Amino acid sequence: MSSFIDHAREPQRNRPSAFRRQPSTACLALLFALPVCLLLEASGPQAAAFGDASNAAVSVSDAQTDGEAGFAPIFNGRDLNGWVVEGTNKAVIDGKEQEIWTVENGEIHCRGKGFGFLRYDKSLKDFIVRLEYKIAPRGNSGIGIRTVKFGGKANTRPSFASYEIQLLDDAGKPTSKHSTGSLYRYVAPAVNPSLPAGQWNSVEIECRGPRLRIVFNGKVLHDLDQTTVDEIKSKPLEGYFCLQDHGSKVWFRNVRIKELPATAEQTGRP
Repeated sequence: MSSFIDHAREPQRNRPSAFRRQPSTACLALLFALPVCLLLEASGPQAAAFGDASNAAVSVSDAQTDGEAGFAPIFNGRDLNGWVVEGTNKAVIDGKEQEIWTVENGEIHCRGKGFGFLRYDKSLKDFIVRLEYKIAPRGNSGIGIRTVKFGGKANTRPSFASYEIQLLDDAGKPTSKHSTGSLYRYVAPAVNPSLPAGQWNSVEIECRGPRLRIVFNGKVLHDLDQTTVDEIKSKPLEGYFCLQDHGSKVWFRNVRIKELPATAEQTGRP
């Protein structure tokens, strides 16, 4: 043992050239064996652990999309197929007659002339709708839910026939029965979290039997049972979803709906 150690401690210049330039047989064996050992280990318990980590990553991804499970887009981003324009449908814009409701850059755009609605052409009972909107300075618009077809008369407007959820350029202003997020003319929202004109706002509206839950930009504005509020206790539990043209420019995107099954109370079955 001592002779080997002494030999190992010799200055490099005194060692035989073969010892300086060539790795030992033991070293070569170790180099070739190491990848094999790692491969064998990977096929054992550590491989299972790696697989678990991979599955965990997939689970995280799934968890991020679970909130959209069951939702279906009702605007295809290309045209207004499946929608009906009610009220003013054309106006003179930039010196020529043009459509009020158009699709631009994958968004629904209301050019803000006249008065009317863009109605999704399917009656809905219980559902959750999600969308984003932005509005022009001093803008005025709205979202109709469970409403009737607009025929031009006031009693066929959502704010009379059912509900209009108000959209205004009123960021930072006090809440009222006419402010953004209100059930227009009936119930003021808990807060006004709307963003300034030109910025995108997120909206979620849930209608489940007589229960209404409305969320703007992550803030709950309403969570109520309409039968407990005299002004709205007789509002319909089924109808159309629509967007309002109130003479202002407004944009909508990512409009999607999840229809909900009837509750046991509604069906009369346990």
